[in-house]
Amino acid sequence: MAPRLTIKNYHLEANLFTQRIFIAAIIIIVLTLCLITRLFYLQIIQHNRFTTLSLQNQQVLIPIEPNRGLIYDRNGVLLAENIPSFSLDIIPDHVPNLKKTISELSTLFDIDNDAITQFYKQRRQHRSYEPVSLKLNLTDDEVARFYVNLYRFPGVTINARLLRNYPLGPDSVTVLGYVGRINEKELKTIDAANYSASNYIGKIGIEHYYEDELHGVVGYNQAEVNASGQIVRILKRFPPIPGDNLYLSIDSKLQHIAHQAFQGERGGLVAIDPTTGKVLAMVSHPNYDPNLFVNGISNSNYKQLREAADRPLYNRAVRGQYPFGSTIKPFYALQGLNEEVVSPEDSVYCNGYFQLPNVSKVWHDWNHKKGGHGRTNLHDAIMQSCDIYFYTLAQKMGISKMDTILQQFGFGELTHIDIHEEIPGVVASPDWKKKYQHTRWYPGDTIISGIGQGFMLATPLQLASATATLSQRGTRFQPQLLHKVEKPSGEIVTQAPIAKKPVAIRVDEDWDVVINAMKDVISNARGTAYVKFGQTDLYTAAGKTGTAQVYRPTSLADKKDEEVEEKYRDNSLFIAFAPVDKPQIALAVIAENSHAAAKIARAVLDAFFIRSSDE
Repeated sequence: MAPRLTIKNYHLEANLFTQRIFIAAIIIIVLTLCLITRLFYLQIIQHNRFTTLSLQNQQVLIPIEPNRGLIYDRNGVLLAENIPSFSLDIIPDHVPNLKKTISELSTLFDIDNDAITQFYKQRRQHRSYEPVSLKLNLTDDEVARFYVNLYRFPGVTINARLLRNYPLGPDSVTVLGYVGRINEKELKTIDAANYSASNYIGKIGIEHYYEDELHGVVGYNQAEVNASGQIVRILKRFPPIPGDNLYLSIDSKLQHIAHQAFQGERGGLVAIDPTTGKVLAMVSHPNYDPNLFVNGISNSNYKQLREAADRPLYNRAVRGQYPFGSTIKPFYALQGLNEEVVSPEDSVYCNGYFQLPNVSKVWHDWNHKKGGHGRTNLHDAIMQSCDIYFYTLAQKMGISKMDTILQQFGFGELTHIDIHEEIPGVVASPDWKKKYQHTRWYPGDTIISGIGQGFMLATPLQLASATATLSQRGTRFQPQLLHKVEKPSGEIVTQAPIAKKPVAIRVDEDWDVVINAMKDVISNARGTAYVKFGQTDLYTAAGKTGTAQVYRPTSLADKKDEEVEEKYRDNSLFIAFAPVDKPQIALAVIAENSHAAAKIARAVLDAFFIRSSDE
């Protein structure tokens, strides 16, 4: 059988080949056009962007920390300053082996574990190309030692910076607070860009409250760097804007004298200019040196402060809540007159004890004097601090009217002073007791409230503010620490007094009745402060003593203060203003487990008027 012949279709094959060449050519042309388009996009349209990225291989933007604003007292005395310091900084991006580098640096410098721990904390809060401080406050010898070994440490530099310093130390911490290293929680709430060069932020006090004003605005250097991350030259500079300088209403000399007056005591003091609400002095004692916190306090030092029995970290001036004691009596007396529950002439027979009808409980007078104070009117009740009179007044007024006058004077609420740490105190009521004590209000609660015991609580700041209002016969001002602001431009902005709703009393003469009685507390030989405060020809003063009982075990209930441990002794309180006719200062003092409140107040008032007479 003959083999089959295969006949090729050359025409068909030629057409197929031509089609394939055509398709391939189209694909090549399309791909070429895509390539040309992409090149055009990169080279022409994105030219500026990629030029910038290329430059960033050798150029960086280095943030410049703004100078933190300074803080002065009312007389221009420097309270918070910035002092020059050298720091050892590491740029993590430019360090081949961070752990090894830190280890080798530790052979040149005294770098403890706390500093290394702080470094890693700060590193997490910064971008990898931003410098992070490993050691602060380098000495001249340490700076020289580093530069001799500079070649060994690529990515490590020494930078000059300004560190916060508080020249008056513990004297000013109650008001100023302090700055400290920014933590991760704070980093989430601030403008990270504006703090890119800053390691510090205000933590408490004025430093915290006015952080935005004090911090300023970050600047930048556009710099050329070498492969080690070291600056070769500065190409362009965008200067930072420094923070505002603050002038406070505090008188630093008065503040120092108040601080010294508390030596050996625990407690708080606030002194206010009653005509403006400006705070003249604010002390919590004992306290601490704020400079310990600036560079990061060691764990051992912080533990020592935190666990100290005297609680130096506790700001008693704005956070200490104490029973009013008898300092509450002038306010209740004023309300009794205003509500016409009593008149100046009405009297109560004080036989030394008080009982409610059909109640077996007996409330005694403060001095347990045999026979009591006898026939006592409102003036003498304030002057001699007669508890029986005020038990009777509380029974007549009722807790609702008592609460009303306290609230008008600002008790039980924040004063809104310009620091964040204050707490509001307590004006107790049946509703309050039901909510927080989960029980009903009893008549005995009203009686004990009449002498400032029980559930009623106030801070020294509230007492000082209310005393200032009393001295001004109801005119109220919000307590303030800021006096004026100096802008970077040199512009001065004065902080005006902030008026608050006045205390409304129907008969103006009622103010005189209460104030005259408070004057005799000090000037009359039968007054409770006649001996404790003493007499002076330098100024006239009106005041009120107070004693607030602290918890005692039942076995110690009948013992005198000097017979029990200090922690079981009563707190003493004292409020005062002077001069009586034209008040320039009002203050409140609380001394814990001590009778020193009036003595401390006298030292501060003497200093105030001696200085005023010298000026």
